[in-house]
Amino acid sequence: MDSISQAVLGASVAGAVAGRQCNVKVLLAGAALGTLPDLDVLIDYGSDIANVVKHRGFSHSLFVLTLFSWSLTALLKRFSQFEAWGFMRLGLLIWLSLITHPLLDSFTTYGTQLFWPLSVPSVALNSVFIIDPLYTLPLIIGLCFAWRRRAVMASMAKACRIGLFVSCAYLLWSLAAQQMIMSRVQAQLVATPLENSRVLVSASPFNTLLWRVVVMGEEHYWEGTASLLDSHAQIDFSVHPIGRWPFDVEPQSLRALRRFTHDYLRFEVREQQLLAVDLRLGFVNYHPFSFVMATQNEQGAWQALEQPYQIARNEMGPRPISVVQLWQRLWGDPLALHAKSPAFDSQDAAPFPVQ
Repeated sequence: MDSISQAVLGASVAGAVAGRQCNVKVLLAGAALGTLPDLDVLIDYGSDIANVVKHRGFSHSLFVLTLFSWSLTALLKRFSQFEAWGFMRLGLLIWLSLITHPLLDSFTTYGTQLFWPLSVPSVALNSVFIIDPLYTLPLIIGLCFAWRRRAVMASMAKACRIGLFVSCAYLLWSLAAQQMIMSRVQAQLVATPLENSRVLVSASPFNTLLWRVVVMGEEHYWEGTASLLDSHAQIDFSVHPIGRWPFDVEPQSLRALRRFTHDYLRFEVREQQLLAVDLRLGFVNYHPFSFVMATQNEQGAWQALEQPYQIARNEMGPRPISVVQLWQRLWGDPLALHAKSPAFDSQDAAPFPVQ
């Protein structure tokens, strides 16, 4: 999630745990702890792909943050003036302010390595966008009330707890809304060749009413949008080729990218460059996590790059979807986001297979 959401979450957690010991300093400390795990963005892992796939890695590990939290608590109790704070309460404040950061991140689509260094996939529940005002506003409002009642510490903690309750309820709602859309998708896939295909249902920007749907086939994928306010259950899909890697052996960077994307990946040829595109993030015609993996010479032969690189956002062209279009589609207009990939050839791909 965005830094503001993480800061106000950390502050709210700290205030809620502090109880009658809550004050402005506690809220500021919680905000700082809440943003601490994202400092890993300052680390250069040596390549664009490594920087992407290793973000939300060790610094978001529940194991690492737990060890760090209680070690920091012991140091603070040993060398600082925290006589009024019991060891357990201080430790819980630090621990919860830190671990709620990766737990919140796991609700997004990017993926969070909660169990690093174990060799398990990153956790991505896909139920909220990285910026969602309806999640963040209750926390901000709670902290504003806490600030106004800062002379009464118990009232500050109560305001923080109410904000946390509402924001957590919103996360639960996001999972329920996602399941409603998933049920529509699965019903539409019944008795089709795609019935057992992998399906991604992820929240669209800034809300949990409009959802993006990706269905992965063997050679093509289907992409569409579904709103809880649609007047009908049928989802309109556009179909696109997945493409293929032109070499017999995949480099380690590509294997890492497949693991990072949970293999929601396609290959696209653009201006004699072979791009590996993360299908989980973005919309049709605009996927910000696209990497140049190989180049093609004048004779048509492909050469894999030793150091693949990410296409800069300003080189991807204008975003094809506006806030107005999102708003129209959210309210049930099925044509608001209707788009076909310019690289799609209708003679090479079957339409959405329904029977």
